[in-house]
Amino acid sequence: MLEVVQAYDREHIAELPTDDAAALERKLTVAHERFADRRGWLKPHERVGVLHRLADLVLQQRETFAMRIAREGGKPYSDALVETDRAIDGIRNAADLPRTRGGVEIPMGLTPASENRHAWTILEPIGVVAAISAFNHPLNLIVHQVAPAIATGCPVIVKPAAATPLSCFALVKLVLEAGMPEGWVQTLVPESRSLSTAFAGDSRVAFLSFIGSAAVGWHLRANLAPGTRCALEHGGVAPVIIDRSADLDSIIEPLVKGGYYHAGQVCVSVQRIYVHEALKNVFIERFAERVARLRVGDPRLPDTEVGPLIEPAEAERVANWVEEAVSTGARLIGGGRLSNTTLAPAILVDPPKAAKVSREEAFGPITCVFGFTDLDKAIREANSLPVAFQSSIFTRDLTVAMEAAERLDASAVMVNDHTAFRTDWMPFAGRRQSGYGIGGIPYTAREMTAEKMIVFRQ
Repeated sequence: MLEVVQAYDREHIAELPTDDAAALERKLTVAHERFADRRGWLKPHERVGVLHRLADLVLQQRETFAMRIAREGGKPYSDALVETDRAIDGIRNAADLPRTRGGVEIPMGLTPASENRHAWTILEPIGVVAAISAFNHPLNLIVHQVAPAIATGCPVIVKPAAATPLSCFALVKLVLEAGMPEGWVQTLVPESRSLSTAFAGDSRVAFLSFIGSAAVGWHLRANLAPGTRCALEHGGVAPVIIDRSADLDSIIEPLVKGGYYHAGQVCVSVQRIYVHEALKNVFIERFAERVARLRVGDPRLPDTEVGPLIEPAEAERVANWVEEAVSTGARLIGGGRLSNTTLAPAILVDPPKAAKVSREEAFGPITCVFGFTDLDKAIREANSLPVAFQSSIFTRDLTVAMEAAERLDASAVMVNDHTAFRTDWMPFAGRRQSGYGIGGIPYTAREMTAEKMIVFRQ
């Protein structure tokens, strides 16, 4: 059995049965049979209908989902409501895709050999989808994997994070209530890590959607069966550059949100802030004052802004990283252990380059502030790590904005916004060690299709 506890105080919530090898085999067999029976594929209007009904059902349970997210994942209730709203919109986004996605005509008759032929392509579901998700957005990330699979007609088996499975199970229950036939959307809670590897590497899996740590993601990719496609979403150590022309009045709030939203447990959370020396002191003063006013505590309370880390071990790790940075020369502002799960937000000024907080994803309520005088050097520092995801530049100088946008090594560059901004219909992807393939609901749906060409001879 898998015990699920509240992230904040570790109180028991529920127990879920786990799946053994026999259960995994049954689920893969059912999913593969659904896909192999082409005459039994769900028609587009049936899939669209399921998604519309699902969105309505989630909306009816909006507050229940938000409180569930706050309890199992530790995300503050106000942010959990936003996550639920995003999930509802994402489901509707997926429902719209069959109306706008299709194949294309391939020109014929351009050579004598191609006369009297017509050719076009159609998009077919790629096959069984294995979806492995992360804890930090326990509803919306599941939607990002399940809704595109429904929209494209792929059977999907989804494995939620062990710490936050309840939102996934609740959503899948509603998928069935919305009219999805049995076997098309299933959950998996493997009893061992080896079963997760076996799940992802099974030859019946056509597409792996993985959201989680780089070490696990690259390991799973290396063990995929021949022909299995995949998309991996890992994390980064997101850099922000504050140019000397930046308007301090407008940047404090977005940087506080980008750095401390969900206690920094976001793959594109603001972590490295490079601020021009002309603004550094006043920026640190104003930034620190605002961070100190963040309300930290029980995520179930409506006014909480920063909740716990997902597990006590993660709080211990982040606290140790802060201690290491301070012991090697960083100046600490704020911080401290509030409980075995909860840390006060911390700012580290000028941590050494070798410190973990300067080069690895913290996934905690930490930001690091560095000074610079030369934009070229700031960009080089921002690009200096083997991870590359989203980055940002704050400036009122158009030339600086364009130069940074073109030179920052990132899949997305935000101008005058924090690195954690995203909408669920935009492409979302890490470069290099930060990921592989493209996320975002329309892009994931495209990854879950295979293009077939049909050539008709008159």
